[in-house]
Amino acid sequence: MKCSYHPGYQVVLPDGHPFPIAKFPLLKERLLADGVLCLEDLLEPDLLDVETLALVHTREYLAKLESAGLSASEQRRLGMPWSEALWLRSRLASAGTLLAARQALVTGLSGNLAGGTHHAFADHGEGFCVLNDVAIAITKLRQEGVIRRAAVIDLDVHQGNGTAAIFEQDATVFTFSMHGERNYPSEKMRSTLDVGLPNGLDDAGYLAALRRHLPTVLDRACADIVFYLAGVDVASGDRYGKLALTEQGIRLRDREVIQSVRDRGIPLVIVLAGGYAESRSRTVELHTHVFREAVAYERRASGRAQPHSSEERSPQDADEAAAWMPRQHAATDRVIDESHQCDQPEGREIREQRPDVQGCGEEQHEDRQGEPAIE
Repeated sequence: MKCSYHPGYQVVLPDGHPFPIAKFPLLKERLLADGVLCLEDLLEPDLLDVETLALVHTREYLAKLESAGLSASEQRRLGMPWSEALWLRSRLASAGTLLAARQALVTGLSGNLAGGTHHAFADHGEGFCVLNDVAIAITKLRQEGVIRRAAVIDLDVHQGNGTAAIFEQDATVFTFSMHGERNYPSEKMRSTLDVGLPNGLDDAGYLAALRRHLPTVLDRACADIVFYLAGVDVASGDRYGKLALTEQGIRLRDREVIQSVRDRGIPLVIVLAGGYAESRSRTVELHTHVFREAVAYERRASGRAQPHSSEERSPQDADEAAAWMPRQHAATDRVIDESHQCDQPEGREIREQRPDVQGCGEEQHEDRQGEPAIE
């Protein structure tokens, strides 16, 4: 499995800052140490140019980012102090998601060891999210004619409000967000499908809700590519999560998404999104699971026996695992088949649904007093 990574994903933040910025290099090292990935699996992105960013973000906002023009209130809303390194890091992480998407169109499955910054709007950033990497990747690929339709499966515990707002009037992008109903953001945007979950929801309730809605999402989206935001802030004990998934529950969630998308032959891009466990090592461990599940899926689909988690995987294994992938999406200059038909309702149906679990009808409230908005 090929994954995007760049050393520039990590920047210096003020002491005590709540965002676990060190998780990016630590995750890369952990996946390499455990043999989930090898060095040959890592793809290094180049900086995205401003013209590409402007496909999604306003010129005024980009000019502020480029010239240290964010006001104090805008930086508070972002949750991070502006720096040149942060501006460059945000462009690199967005480039990593676009690179992973191009790879997924070739091999069927790829990831970015960052990304999922779904609280970034066209004209501002918030919740630790500067640029909306998934929106940029989708819009760029559509501009090139490589894809026509896309789906976003956002399973971070916080609603993907920026992504929802960017694509609200775009019927070719299906945005699915399953999140804590009584969590940040207090004012939710309208995704194609929003599923609000009650505080304290456990594995059984969460997986039942996912299995209820995911097939419908994939049926309706008729997507040429799917982006999966595999946030681990759904875990029990997460600082900002308020749900109660176990480690096994997160692995089953990831397995459900990967298998459901890839069994349909749809290219899948995995990005991290949020995670705020009690320690950096715990956050990193939770983030590893989606990549373990992705590699295991590749091996199962290629007919190879799945290794134990402690078994190292050679570069040859990685190449062989990728070789089985369907090639109907194989070229980045591929031409969309305009004769392809999909059962899709006219226009964009905006609706909010909740799973049949206790507490889903509870009134939403503001996040904890004084806490920053988070991805």
